[in-house]
Amino acid sequence: MTGPQQTGQPGETQLLTFGCRLNAFETEVMRGHASAAGLTDAIIVNTCAVTAEAERQARQAIRKARRANPAARIIVTGCAAQIAPAKFAAMTEVDHVIGNEEKLKAETFAALSGHALEAPARVAVADIMGVKETAGHLIAGFAERCRAFVEIQQGCDHRCTFCIIPFGRGNNRSVPVGEIVTQVRNLVAGGVREIVLTGVDITGYGADLPGKPTLGQLVRRLLNLVPDLPRLRLSSIDVVEIDETLMDLIGDEERLMPHLHLSLQAGDDMILKRMKRRHSRADAVRFCTEARRRRPDLVFGADLIAGFPTETEEMFANSLALVEDCGLTFLHVFPYSARSGTPAARMPQLRGDIRRERAARLRAAGQAAQQRYFAGQLGRTAQVLVEKIEGDGSAFGHSDHFAPVRLAPVCSTIAPQAFIAGGILDVRFTAHADTHLIAEPAIAAAA
Repeated sequence: MTGPQQTGQPGETQLLTFGCRLNAFETEVMRGHASAAGLTDAIIVNTCAVTAEAERQARQAIRKARRANPAARIIVTGCAAQIAPAKFAAMTEVDHVIGNEEKLKAETFAALSGHALEAPARVAVADIMGVKETAGHLIAGFAERCRAFVEIQQGCDHRCTFCIIPFGRGNNRSVPVGEIVTQVRNLVAGGVREIVLTGVDITGYGADLPGKPTLGQLVRRLLNLVPDLPRLRLSSIDVVEIDETLMDLIGDEERLMPHLHLSLQAGDDMILKRMKRRHSRADAVRFCTEARRRRPDLVFGADLIAGFPTETEEMFANSLALVEDCGLTFLHVFPYSARSGTPAARMPQLRGDIRRERAARLRAAGQAAQQRYFAGQLGRTAQVLVEKIEGDGSAFGHSDHFAPVRLAPVCSTIAPQAFIAGGILDVRFTAHADTHLIAEPAIAAAA
C-alpha cells in the first residue's frame, strides 16, 4: 500500500490516490474522463482496501479534504468504496460513491458534471462479480511523465484467506494484447521511457482470452512491437505462475529490467497453506535461485505479512529466514490486518503487539539487506531514469534495479538534454543513505 498521492492543478478536479499501481493507473483514466466532461471543483478519492489501516486513512483524508474545501464535491471510489459503499455514503462529507467499474466509464463523469439527461445517483456501485470483460484505456500520460503504469488485467480468480481484494475487483479479466500494445505505443510516443505492467494478478494474465496467451508471451510481443520502449517492468508476480517464456525473457531481454517484486506473503509452509497460497517455501527459493542463475544481477522485492493468525515464533522464523534464503532486497512488510468477510478473520488471532513486533523485525531484516545491497553498489555504474529535478539542480530517479537514486547537481560536462526528467543517465554510485543510493553522472565521475 502506498499513498495518499494527490494530483491536479488549481481549478481542476483534484485526485487523491491510495494503494497500488493499478489504482495509480486508474486515477489517470479518471483524470482524462473528468477533464473531458468538464468536471471541476471536485475531489475524487480513489481508496484502497488491502488493510483496515488503508481504509482508515481514506476516511481521514476525506474528512480533511472537506474541511479544506467546504464547497467542493467529494467523490469516493476504489476498492474500499466498492466493498463497503454504504459506509462511505454514510459520511456527511461525501457527495457521491462510485464503484470500481463505474469509475472507468466516461458516462459516469458526464453525469457527475451535469452533462447527462438524468441527475447522477448518490451511490452507483454495481456487482463487480458480474463484470466479465475489461478493456484497455487510452491515456495520454502520467503526472510524472517519464514512467507510466499500464493495466493488463483486472481482478483475481484466487481466494487467499486474508485478502478482500477480489470482492473489490472481481474475477480475472485480461486486456487483449493488441489494446495493450496500442496503449504502450501511445505513451512512448508521448515521451514515456519506462512502462510498468500492472493489474491485480498479472501472472494470471490471458487465462480468459482466446488462445490463452501467457504473461511471457505478452511481454515478448510487446517488446517486439514497441522497439522504442527503453525500459519495461512488471508489478507484483506469483512465483508458481511464471511461464517458461517469461523465464527466458528474464535471462535474455535487456529491456526487461532486472528487478522483480514477488508476492510471497510468508516463508512457512503451514502459514502458506492457511493463507491458501499456491506456492510452498521451496517453490519460492527455487524460483529465486533459477531466476538469478539466468540473470545474476537480478534484484528481488517482496510482500511479507507478519503475525498471520496461528503463526508461532518458529513459523515466523521461517519467514524471517526467507530474506536470506531468497536473497530479498526491497521488502514491503505488513502486520496482519483482519478484514471482515475473509476466512482468516475467523481464525485464532495474534495480539496486536506481537504482530507489530514481528513486523518490526522483518523490516529490520529488510533494511539490513537493503543496506548491504547499497554498500555493494558503491563504485559501480548503472543507468538511472531521471524522474524529478530538484531546485538545487540535483535529481531523483531509479536505477535499472529499481534502487532509489539521488543524483548530484548537473555539471557542464553533461549534455543538458540528458539531465531532465525522462533522461536515462549512466551514473556511478559514490555513497548511500538509509533510503537511497547517491550517484553522479559517470562522465563527471571519470573526469
